[in-house]
Amino acid sequence: MFPRRPPAGLAAWLVGAAAAGRAGARGGGLLALLANQCRFVTGLRVRRAQQIAQLYGRLYSESSRRVLLGRLWRRLRGRPGHASALMAALAGVFVWDEERIREEELQRSIDEMKRLEEMSGMFRSSGVERHPPEPKSQTEGIEDSGGKEQPWEMVMDKKHFKLWRRPISGTHLYQYRVFGTYTDVTPRQFFNVQLDTEYRKKWDALVIKLEVIERDVVSGSEVLHWVTHFPYPMYSRDYVYVRRYSVDEENNVMVLVSRAVEHPSVPESPEFVRVRSYESQMVIRPHKSFDENGFDYLLTYSDNPQTVFPRYCVSWMVSSGMPDFLEKLHMATLKAKNMEIKVKDYISSKPLEVGSEAKAATPSSERKSEGSCGPARIEYA
Repeated sequence: MFPRRPPAGLAAWLVGAAAAGRAGARGGGLLALLANQCRFVTGLRVRRAQQIAQLYGRLYSESSRRVLLGRLWRRLRGRPGHASALMAALAGVFVWDEERIREEELQRSIDEMKRLEEMSGMFRSSGVERHPPEPKSQTEGIEDSGGKEQPWEMVMDKKHFKLWRRPISGTHLYQYRVFGTYTDVTPRQFFNVQLDTEYRKKWDALVIKLEVIERDVVSGSEVLHWVTHFPYPMYSRDYVYVRRYSVDEENNVMVLVSRAVEHPSVPESPEFVRVRSYESQMVIRPHKSFDENGFDYLLTYSDNPQTVFPRYCVSWMVSSGMPDFLEKLHMATLKAKNMEIKVKDYISSKPLEVGSEAKAATPSSERKSEGSCGPARIEYA
């Protein structure tokens, strides 16, 4: 039933381990004999895991393997040796139970927007402009070594655009926050253009590759692979991230949350520099409705671009690049509106209703849901 001989790479590793063990045994050391035995047992277990993965690959479909591996992950999670991670890697399956974006993450972003709106309302009543003052706290606070929350620092202050930053403890990086307003496009148009990967390939010249890798039928989350140019002489960067969006018509708000993940079908490439630390949250609040011009937006963003430049250089690149990206997104929305470019309406094809995560998914229900689950298409980076 199983292959009699291990793969060539594994066989070479086992031969090398055996040779090393024999060399140690000739030295007469008990420790060398123990190390040899450990290598032998480990080699057998790795070989058996590969054989099991090959067997299940022949017997079960991809969806069935995903359900089975999810159960194994929950059962083995937290045990010594990270057996669940080994099983996932060998089976080549992305474990959604661990990586999907949950309702709580979406709600945290919405709550932060509400908090800023409340602050803004207090200042408007005193005759101050619409935009909120400098943020004082954060639901997902970044704390310094002393346990105190890092303060926000104003970087850019324009009439319809405000940018803050604050240091991320233990790193040379910053977290950034933008609060802005557009009055010449509708929230629906802006949201759809941001999500549409195919359209972004046309209006964003920095995009090298942008595609959906896998979709979660339970939450509507998606894994995307995005490759983008970086300023010369830096290598291009690639991101593998999960994202999820939600449209709440009753409360008149839209939210898009993204963060970096690892996916077995997108290994690291020597052609690009993999960005492994990345988070983005965008909340959009219409002034009136989804189809009338005018809305406020709140964007919170951080990543580690893996550069060797000093902190101030990286800060300058992000601080200048973020307004540039948002203006390109705005102009692409205007172009789609004025030239009637066809962009998918993601608001009409909402991924899932709130609370649907609590429903158990079976293989048969997954197949039925694939056609009705509306996809999401991209965030800010």
